[in-house]
Amino acid sequence: MTDQHARRVLDIYRLGIATGNATFETEPPTWAQFTATRLPDHRFVALDATGTVLGWVACTPVSDRCVYAGVVEQSVYVHLDHQGHGIGRALLQALITSTDAAGIWTVQSGIFPENTASLALHAACGFRTVGTRHRIGQHHGAWRDVILIERRSPTIT
Repeated sequence: MTDQHARRVLDIYRLGIATGNATFETEPPTWAQFTATRLPDHRFVALDATGTVLGWVACTPVSDRCVYAGVVEQSVYVHLDHQGHGIGRALLQALITSTDAAGIWTVQSGIFPENTASLALHAACGFRTVGTRHRIGQHHGAWRDVILIERRSPTIT
C-alpha cells in the first residue's frame, strides 16, 4: 500500500463505514492520519489487472508499551462489488505472512456480531473468538457489541 492507492483505499473504507457494520468510525481519516497510524510493513492492497484497488488490509500497534510489542490490531476491507471472491482471504494471508515473519505473536480485531461474513473469513484464516464485549460503544445512537478475535502465531513461542 502506497500513497498512489490513497484515494481508493479511503473510498473503500468509506463504503465499509456506510454499511453500519464494519466499524464504529463515522468518517475515514485523512490519508496522513491513516498512514501515520498503520504499520508500513504490514499493509497491503489487492489490485485488479488495471491496478485498481479492490481491497486492503492494515494493522496498528495495540499499545506503545514494550510488553505488547508483538500485538497488533488489523482491519481488512474489500470493495462491496468484489466481496466473496477470495480477496479478503488473500489480504489476510499476506498480513499473517508478514506479521509472522516480523515476530508479531498476536493479530487481533473487534468485529460486530452482525458482520457474519467477516467473522467467517477470520475463522477460515485461523482466528478464534476470545469473547464478546457487550454494549462496548454506541453507534448511531444504539449500543453495540463487539466480538474480540485473535490469531496467535504458531511460529512464535
